[in-house]
Amino acid sequence: MSDNNKKSNFEKLLALDIGNMTVKEAGKHAEELREELNRHNYYYYIKDNPLITDDQYDKLLRNLFDIEKKYPEVIKPDSPTQRIGAPLEGGFPTVIHSEKMLSLQDAFDYDELKDFLTRVYKDLGLKEGEVEFVCELKIDGLAVSLLYENGYLARGATRGDGVSGEDITSNIKTIKAIPLKLFEDNEYGLPTNLEVRGEAYLSKNEFARINEEREEQGIFTFANPRNAAAGSLRQIDPKITAKRNLNIFIYAMASNEYLDIESHFEVLQYLKNIGLKVNEHIKKTTGFEQIQKFCQYWQDKRKDLPYETDGIVIKVNLFKYQKQLGSTSRNPRWAIAFKFPPEQKITKVTDIKVSVGRTGALTPVAVLKPVVIAGSTISNATLHNEDEIKKKDVRIGDFVLVHKAGDVIPEIIKPLKEKRNGSEKEFVMPLKCPVCGSDTLRPEGEAVRRCTSLACPAVQYEAIVHFASKSGMDIDGLGPAIVDKLLQKKLIKDSADIYYLNYEDIFGLENFKEKSTENLLNSINKSKSKPLSRLLFAMGIRFVGSHIADVLSKNYKTLDEIIDADFEELSSIFEIGPRIAQSIVTFFDQSQNRHVIEKLRNAGVNFQSEQKNLKINENFKDKIFVLTGKLDSFSRQEAKSIIEMSGGKVTSSVSNNTDYLLVGSEPGSKLEDAVRLDVAQISEDDFRKMINEQE
Repeated sequence: MSDNNKKSNFEKLLALDIGNMTVKEAGKHAEELREELNRHNYYYYIKDNPLITDDQYDKLLRNLFDIEKKYPEVIKPDSPTQRIGAPLEGGFPTVIHSEKMLSLQDAFDYDELKDFLTRVYKDLGLKEGEVEFVCELKIDGLAVSLLYENGYLARGATRGDGVSGEDITSNIKTIKAIPLKLFEDNEYGLPTNLEVRGEAYLSKNEFARINEEREEQGIFTFANPRNAAAGSLRQIDPKITAKRNLNIFIYAMASNEYLDIESHFEVLQYLKNIGLKVNEHIKKTTGFEQIQKFCQYWQDKRKDLPYETDGIVIKVNLFKYQKQLGSTSRNPRWAIAFKFPPEQKITKVTDIKVSVGRTGALTPVAVLKPVVIAGSTISNATLHNEDEIKKKDVRIGDFVLVHKAGDVIPEIIKPLKEKRNGSEKEFVMPLKCPVCGSDTLRPEGEAVRRCTSLACPAVQYEAIVHFASKSGMDIDGLGPAIVDKLLQKKLIKDSADIYYLNYEDIFGLENFKEKSTENLLNSINKSKSKPLSRLLFAMGIRFVGSHIADVLSKNYKTLDEIIDADFEELSSIFEIGPRIAQSIVTFFDQSQNRHVIEKLRNAGVNFQSEQKNLKINENFKDKIFVLTGKLDSFSRQEAKSIIEMSGGKVTSSVSNNTDYLLVGSEPGSKLEDAVRLDVAQISEDDFRKMINEQE
């Protein structure tokens, strides 16, 4: 196809009218969209050379979603829409690898590398210079196996014990660098079954982002990108994996006997030709000096890579020599991994300060005497939380061993206790917020202490953005950029101040004209009548999401009743345990929060519950339901709402605590679980009768 024809077809696909297609036309256009999207995935994720903008890609993908939604019979397994599946109910199935996935022998210095080369030459009966090697970066991630059948991705699995691994196909599909359909190679074609091996990994930036997010949430952080990649690929819910933005490099085929290819280097070129992502930093070498030069270059240069590499893999290139050398029960005798020595430095902790994050999380940070590690000067290192400080026993004045976790995050490995002279000081986390002076709270079972004030300057920006968000008070037009401008101009200090803005305040902002000013003021005024549950969620109370906000509004008529409720009363409510109850009590005990609430009251914001006339059905009260199969008279959401409005609860999986399994047509494995656990099963007719008994 000529460039002009490609362009015109692309424009046609962008402007598709989904409305009046026949099934045949839908199938034709869906196939064209899939081919176009897969082509752009290849150029974006494999070639690092995008041909279109992100907006254009999203438009193509939306068109394909719309066609497949209207005509599900045209869906194919290689469709980009099939990357994220449903959560698994339980663990991962076991799969057997077609060939054992061996681990590599390590060389920790150049003497051990020389010993490896000497043994290779001896076993082959050849001299240095007569054997070619391929040097590749050793990516610090998780080894996986991908199986393609007739060119389509059929399965993804972990290495496991080398013989068998876990089937993680749903999670593997979330990695956009993995093609769901391979290209045809002009010279070799495609085998019917092709199993390849690769390393799934996280970029340095993504590793840092995930750890920062987890630290803010008060959950443990990952030690390194490999640990993070492994945790991401073993998530039960693929949607969680998709959010981690994993990537991959393919480095081998399980078997090359069905292709007339003689060397590992040629295999890597073949894998690239059929659309798989292969690391570009590979080099053919002969002899120790060339290999050492490659290793030394990347030992220093690796700091500039966007991903972490912890060494160099050296492989004998020709397959006939690999076969002659063979393998032990654990390692191939034709390959070795040269490991880079970790860069660690000794420095001194001059102080420990506390930073307050966007969710109010208090994080202790060690102030270090500046030291250069991996090419950058380090003067601070996070200590994560008070438990971490106690575990490592880090004190102000300690000499400490420091490195970069994942070549990104400065981290204290350990204090050098033998260097202590008695002047070191133990650190204690503050009970008051260092920014605003409010109480701090460390909920039971959590590692992170938090500021409890809604008005804390350190958290006000994120708090106001959350308050105005679509899931909160839904103030259209009041996005992050506008919130930032209002704060900079000191027109607002907290969420309640939004309701005291006037025409002149908003009209004076950059890019605001008469109409846009009126629209924002109208949106602010309209939000005053939002239900109490939305206000509770918008306040950003720790552990009070949209569902708990609904629970509170169903149990109390007004916000004032919730404010006056004590710990015992709150914790006795179904679904509100001690941790949530304590968070609610602490939040409303803060004078700053009370001040914000009074401003909301005076502005006319609704404090009345929309659920004050809720009638509890005794058939549902405090009962736990699970739904399976397709319902005829209700949607899943409608059935869930009826149960919750009547005093019950809906969970996603069957357990010993489940009271009823509502069974529709074509039920899933939950029915088997219910039978096994002797859980009562009810039909849709039974469900309707339970509802009608309330009338």
